[in-house]
Amino acid sequence: MELYSEQLVSYLESLVPERHPVLQEMEQRAAETRFPIVGPVVGQFLYLLTRLTGARRVFEMGSGFGYSTAWFAMGVRENGGGEVYHVVWDESLSRDAQVYLSRLGLKELVRFHVSEAVAQLQQTEGLFDIIFNDINKEQYPDSLAVIKPKLRRGGLLVVDNALWHGAIFDESDHSPATEGVRQLTRILTHDPDFICSLIPLRDGVLIAQRR
Repeated sequence: MELYSEQLVSYLESLVPERHPVLQEMEQRAAETRFPIVGPVVGQFLYLLTRLTGARRVFEMGSGFGYSTAWFAMGVRENGGGEVYHVVWDESLSRDAQVYLSRLGLKELVRFHVSEAVAQLQQTEGLFDIIFNDINKEQYPDSLAVIKPKLRRGGLLVVDNALWHGAIFDESDHSPATEGVRQLTRILTHDPDFICSLIPLRDGVLIAQRR
């Protein structure tokens, strides 16, 4: 399902400042291999959220080859430094991310883990300013039990694919992934401990601030 017109997508992308050549290279790789990344519009939004909140600790649940990691790390660097956790199952993706982030001058800010994201978050000490959730969608609801206590008060949970390519609008779609996105959205928007808003950028970005 096409959520936005090509005209709107092109316009939004035209508003993003020119990006580092390495970021553009990563975007090209994603386009050629059909690898899902947040893209420049959402990337710029993640960078903005990082700067607005003064975030110094960010945990990514599902990091791919480091594209979204780069946007968070740029914000953390400008906030005075800190750490961004890059977590993936795939060793080759982790290695690629290390190369890209090194070329961007951001590697020293990033902690790389090849592991399951929910378990890694649970094992990691301390609270986080931002937690970015982009794991398998059927895992979305259960992940909240681990995420909530690891997010500082005033911190942000950022959930990707909140519109799930429009599948959430199809009442006949009860697949585990679609139901996972629906359930997480219901839980967060009805939890008095969170202030939520679903931003219709790309595939939908759900922002939830912990009170």
